[in-house]
Amino acid sequence: MGWTRNIRVAALVAVAALGLTACGGGDDKPAAAGKGGAPIVVASFNFTDSQILAEIYAQALEAKGYPVTRKLNLGSRELIYPSLKSGELQFIPEYQGSAIAAGFGAEPVKDGKGEHEQLAKLLEPSGVSLLDYAAAENKNTYIVKADLAKSKGLATIGDLKKLDKVVLAGGPECEKRLTCFKGFTDVYKLTNATFQTVQELGPRAQQLDAGAVTVIPVDSVSPLAGDPKYVALKDDLAMVPTENVVPAVTKKVLDERGADFTAAVNAVSAKLTTEGMRDLNKRVDSEGEKAADVAKDWLSAQGLG
Repeated sequence: MGWTRNIRVAALVAVAALGLTACGGGDDKPAAAGKGGAPIVVASFNFTDSQILAEIYAQALEAKGYPVTRKLNLGSRELIYPSLKSGELQFIPEYQGSAIAAGFGAEPVKDGKGEHEQLAKLLEPSGVSLLDYAAAENKNTYIVKADLAKSKGLATIGDLKKLDKVVLAGGPECEKRLTCFKGFTDVYKLTNATFQTVQELGPRAQQLDAGAVTVIPVDSVSPLAGDPKYVALKDDLAMVPTENVVPAVTKKVLDERGADFTAAVNAVSAKLTTEGMRDLNKRVDSEGEKAADVAKDWLSAQGLG
């Protein structure tokens, strides 16, 4: 989720100037009747996976009678975190490693439980708490062609040393990131690796298919990560931090809503998997379905709708 999702600060300033009510676009929906009180403001970042997750949690809460207002597709942490701190936004599905690194400039400890504790401490002064984290992750994953993996015995990033030449294709920022090409050379000590800039994922995958490059980064929730044409290499040296999904919620909401609210949210997190999110992302990005519709289907299938 990290470097593939960054937004230029200048753009953020422009968006921030418009105010959050403008950012929500057509995503606001009427509050559900039920447990009463002010609607809980659920937010998302501006990419598919985050919007689906926000819809899943929002609809699960509405099914339990909690009033919800959606503020989706807002941008990145530079915009969202101040609004969480002020209480204008109250609930966002976060990604632990990126929240620590991009949100606070800290070094993630790179295991789910440790990152959960680390992020909770970082958020505490802002009046924001974390509920249970999910098994689901959206993290940088590295894929090679399945036939190459089979013929050369490639199961991990470290196994790339078996090849005479490795070409990693990624966006321009990948070259200097420790979670991307710099990690190949500095963490994995791959002396046979070179970097090629290919900005967009589609052309990157075409280059991989054609054999022009050896390996490309994709999000773990991307359909490509689960495509049998490819093998996702295990990050055996933990070059990329874990990116478990975790609900970040203002303490005010948690105090007001109590144990039933927490249980309703944790019940959702307990069912979220990377593979499941990959399927939902595919339905939205490849098949054109709406995030709200795939969220509703998922909740129904899990008995949570």
